Amino acid sequence: MMNETTPLKRVRHPEKVNRPDNPIQRKPAWIRVKAPVSKTYHETRELMRGLNLTTVCEEAACPNIGECWAKKHATMMIMGEICTRACAFCNVATGKPNTLDPFEPTNVATAVKTMGLNHVVITSVDRDDLKDGGAQHFADVIQAIREAAPDTTIEILTPDFLKKPGALEVVVAAKPDVFNHNLETVPKLYPSVRPGARYYHSLRLLERVKELDPNMFTKSGLMVGLGEDKDEVGQVMDDMRVAGIDFVTIGQYLQPTIKHHAIHRFVTPDEFAVLEKQAYAKGFLMVSASPLTRSSHHAGEDFAKLKAARERANAAK
Repeated sequence: MMNETTPLKRVRHPEKVNRPDNPIQRKPAWIRVKAPVSKTYHETRELMRGLNLTTVCEEAACPNIGECWAKKHATMMIMGEICTRACAFCNVATGKPNTLDPFEPTNVATAVKTMGLNHVVITSVDRDDLKDGGAQHFADVIQAIREAAPDTTIEILTPDFLKKPGALEVVVAAKPDVFNHNLETVPKLYPSVRPGARYYHSLRLLERVKELDPNMFTKSGLMVGLGEDKDEVGQVMDDMRVAGIDFVTIGQYLQPTIKHHAIHRFVTPDEFAVLEKQAYAKGFLMVSASPLTRSSHHAGEDFAKLKAARERANAAK
């Protein structure tokens, strides 16, 4: 029986409590990963704890956390660990966020410098409660990293800044090296998978980045296995290319809990190989397509390949 001093346990996904259960399917062999056990993994974890930083690696239950943290790669999630959106695929907690931490930009920069990162990925929860959606906070983090670790290249993975006029311009003016915003899925699935977002707004956001800074690399990602078909994926790729997107990532959707969107099917490695070939044929400079591909997986290595691909493309003109 609960007494007056027993704290109430916060429900991670209150909006999903009354949803019907979707049994979690057994993963095929090509999806399974080993549990993280390395010494460097634990050192990375302790560094994040010591600086009071949140990582999307943990919050989104990324399957690549063991591999990435063992290499001292971590995608830092700014502006707290509580999101104002309620996407049906996402494991990040939903609710009323806390106020922004004014020390977070410095703490992120300290972590980047301490880890000696050549490339860092910064993402965030959605902050619809903030007037600018957190755009200035993104800019402050970028500036702090530039000051502490000037040789580190910066990739950001942003929210859509829906109904936040001027927010995008603030972030682009801070000059990240890569601007990433994920479309996530095909248009027909937005009402059930990403109900708080709008497909064409997200597409236009990425197109607008190129208008503001034609030299800035843009990137976007898709999940497959949610109920889309191959023609719809092809159409999204075409839409991305019209918007000038340089880099596309395509990975398998994995269901976090029984209350999340059900997996429609597991896409095979051979099918991912076909998607990669199609994407390159459509003109992307860089493509990462595999069952375990995630937006920030191998981001540093991929950024080097992306730069090289642009140089080759420019030389061929």
